[in-house]
This record gives sequence, C-alpha cells and structure tokens, in this order.
Amino acid sequence: MPPRQGLTSALAFLRKRSRIGVKRSSNSVLTALQMTVCAVGAYAFAEEVLGHNGPLFAATSSMISLGFSRDPRLRRVLEVGIGCTLGISVGDLLLTLFGTGLWQAAVVLFISILLARFLDSGTIFTTQLGLQSLLVVLLPAPEGGPFTRSVDALVGGLFALVITMLLPRDPRREPKTNVRGLLGELSGVLRDSASALRQSDSTLAWHALVRARNCQSQLDSLTGSMRAAQEVAKISPAYRRHRDELGSLRSAVESIDLAIRNSRVFSRRLTSAINHAALTDEAIESLSQSLEDTADAVDVLSRSLSARDSAERRLNQRQARNELAAVATDLHPQTLGISRLEGEGLVLLLRPLVVDLLEATGLSHEDAAEYLPRL
Repeated sequence: MPPRQGLTSALAFLRKRSRIGVKRSSNSVLTALQMTVCAVGAYAFAEEVLGHNGPLFAATSSMISLGFSRDPRLRRVLEVGIGCTLGISVGDLLLTLFGTGLWQAAVVLFISILLARFLDSGTIFTTQLGLQSLLVVLLPAPEGGPFTRSVDALVGGLFALVITMLLPRDPRREPKTNVRGLLGELSGVLRDSASALRQSDSTLAWHALVRARNCQSQLDSLTGSMRAAQEVAKISPAYRRHRDELGSLRSAVESIDLAIRNSRVFSRRLTSAINHAALTDEAIESLSQSLEDTADAVDVLSRSLSARDSAERRLNQRQARNELAAVATDLHPQTLGISRLEGEGLVLLLRPLVVDLLEATGLSHEDAAEYLPRL
C-alpha cells in the first residue's frame, strides 16, 4: 500500500473512532455522573459516619453495582454485597485454619470460586466472592476487623440502590431505541426479500436470510434492556407510572421475536422458490407487494413502539394494525395468483409472520388470526 494511501486510511480510521468515542461518551454523561456521586458519597459515608479508615471497598462496590451493564441493577447490588460479605467470611475462616502465604491464597481462591459457582451463576458474584477471600488472606486486616470491608461493600451497594431509585435514567429510553433499530432491520429483511423476488435473485434472498439471522444480537440486547428497564420502573418512584407501558412493550417484543424467527424461515424458503422458478409474473408482483406493504407497516409499528408521547403511540399503533390487517386479508394463494406448491408454501410462511406483527400492535392471537382468510 502506498504511503499516502496508508496515511489516508489511518486518518479515516481515527476520524471514525473519534466520532464513535464522542457519541459513546456523550451518551454516558449521566451514568458517569451517577457513578461519581455514588462512589464518593459511599466512601465519605463509610469514612465520616462509620469511622472506617480508607474504605475503598465502599467506592468500588458502588461503581460495580451501577456500572454500564444492561443486567438488572438490583441483582448486581445483591451480588456485590452478598459476594463481598460471604467472600470475607470464607477468607477469614480459611485464614484461621491455614494461615497466610501463597499456597494458602491459592487454596482459598480455588475453594471460593467453586463455592460461588455452587451458590449462584452470576459472574459478578463469583468474582466478588473469590476476590474478597483472596484479599483477606493476602492483606492485613483493617483496624475495625476483617468484616469492616464487608460493611463497606454493603454501604456501596446501598448507595447504588438509592441512586438508582432517586436519580434513575429514563428506563424507556434504551428499550425504545433498541426496538426501533430491531424493527428497522426486520423492515430491511422484508424489503430485501421483495427485491429478491422481483429480480429473481436467490443471492439477494440469501442475504436477507443472513440479515435476519444477524438480528439475534440486537434482540438479545433489547431483551436485556427490557429487564433492566422494568426493574428500574419497579423500584423508582419517579418512573413507576411507566410500568404498564413497559409491560406492553415487553409483550410486543415477544411477538417481534417470533416475527423475526418466521422471517428467517421465509427467506430460506424464498431462496429455494426463486431457484426453482416456482412463481408466475402475477404471483411475483402480488407477493412482493405484500412484502413491501408489510415492511411499511413495520416502519409504522417502529414509530409507535419508540414514541414517547402516548397520543402519537396510539395513533401509529392503530395505523400499523390497519395496514397489517389489510395485508393479512389478502394472504391466500388464490388472491395472490399463486397455484404451484412452492408458492403456496411461501404464503403459508408469511401468514404467521403477519399474525405475530399484529399481536405486536396489541391484539390477542385469536383476534390477529381472524384477519387471515380461511384456506
């Protein structure tokens, strides 16, 4: 690679990384402020009120409890507090039996990790229990006794819980952002499938399948953010009023999950149908139009589920439901001009996908399925 081209590539990479870094930092300002206030406050409380000397575990446990993880925060607080307390207890007990030294530290760490895995599957719990046991053996006991550190850990965890309750992030923000991105991908999968059908391009249909498969990481992220959001809404007085909205969003996400799974099956079957030239020109046009109309309805559904205003949410929900219902009522092979078996199979796969999306608009399964014509 010529030097000038290499320099240009390096500068482009640095610009891209800088933009990503600035965006990530700007989105983390509130969390960073919460972590700072929580860590300093827990340290000051343990030092000034409880009289502990250098209570670093109060600050560190509060930061671990808050953190940037999407896991439910209450679980992290309990994992940190209980893990620290139990780890120090185990370490102190084994210290009494074996004394101090490197081989004693190895034995303590090994036993502590196995004990943690026996009690709980949480990564933080295992790390905290093992770390505290190891530190008890390697470091001299503080002036207040070995359990001073466990008290500091509990103080940090309680401060994290208080901060979560009094100064929470809007729990709806991340799930709504995630669901908008996920539905954008689903809409893209449907449009790619429609283009593949019109162009008789099985490679493009395969790309749609790959795109649908790649939605899994976004779905996992959305599921995690939903759990954390519902937990915050449950414990925070400021956002308790949003519990019903988050409950509805979670139900919609479950239906969207099924729709994405069905889109994978549809895209895989579409590849075979294109390779075997199983559809007439009339069938290609009508089925691809149904896919485009479904994608348009998914875009409206995305605006509904990501809207902050309740009136806008209901308006888009109604529109998405009506558009999906219009698609569903035409999903019959005869209506779409399809006569061959492979084409009929595509219709049969598209029907449950549209029903899943109708359920995401708030309909029951029975009401959603009523829109489909009888076969």
